[in-house]
Amino acid sequence: MKDLAIVLVSGGMDSCVTAAIAHTQYELALLHVNYGQRTESRELKAFHDIASFYNVPKERILISNIDYLSKIGGSSLTDRSMNVPDAQADTREIPTSYVPFRNTHLLAIAVSWGEVIGARKIFIGAVEQDSPGYPDCKPAYYEAINNLIKVGTKPTTSLEVETPLIHMKKSEIIKIGISLEAPLNLSWSCYQNTEKACGLCHSCFLRLKAFQEAGVKDPIPYDKPKPVIDNEGDSYG
Repeated sequence: MKDLAIVLVSGGMDSCVTAAIAHTQYELALLHVNYGQRTESRELKAFHDIASFYNVPKERILISNIDYLSKIGGSSLTDRSMNVPDAQADTREIPTSYVPFRNTHLLAIAVSWGEVIGARKIFIGAVEQDSPGYPDCKPAYYEAINNLIKVGTKPTTSLEVETPLIHMKKSEIIKIGISLEAPLNLSWSCYQNTEKACGLCHSCFLRLKAFQEAGVKDPIPYDKPKPVIDNEGDSYG
C-alpha cells in the first residue's frame, strides 16, 4: 500500500502539476486554504474539480479558512483598496501580490493535519522562478521549514515538505504536467478575475509565457489579454 501525502492545492497550474507528480507515488490527501483572496471562489472551484479528477475521497479532503490574512492585509490579493498590478517581467522588487508569510500559515495547517492522519510527505508547488518576488518560494525557506517540523512535532512523526517544482522553469512544469496528464484545463491562475483570466497580472503573465514556450495552447479562457513584453523583448498573450 502506498504512503499518504498531503498536497497543498490552490487550484493553480503549479499545484495541479504537483498533485499529478505526488499521485505517481502516493495516496493523495488534498488541502485547500481560503484566506480572503480576490479569486477565492474560483480557486475553490478549481480545487474541487482537481480533487474529483483524482477521485480523492471526502475524508482525505480538508478545506480551511484563515480569513485573518485578509484582515491583516498588506497584499493586493487580499486588500481590495490595492490594485493588482500588471506583470513587470524585469522587476527585482517584491510585488504587491506577495501575501506576508502566507506559505507558513498554509504549511502549519498541513503539518498539523499530517500528524493526525499519518502522512509521510507534504507537497507544495513552490517555484523559485517566482522569486525574488516571493521569499517563501526559495529553497532555503523549505530547508528551514523541514528543520522546524523535525523539532516541532512528535518524535514518532516522520513528515517532510517536498517541492518538486522549485528549480523548474514554468514551461518545464507545463511539459511535465502534460506528460502526467494533469488536468491543466481545470486549473486557475489569475490573481484578479473569476470568469475569464485577466491575462495581465503577474500570474497570468507567467502562465501565458510558460504555455508559449512549451508550444502548447493554454486551455483556460482569457479576457482579451494585451501582449506582455518580457525582459528579452518577446511578446506573449
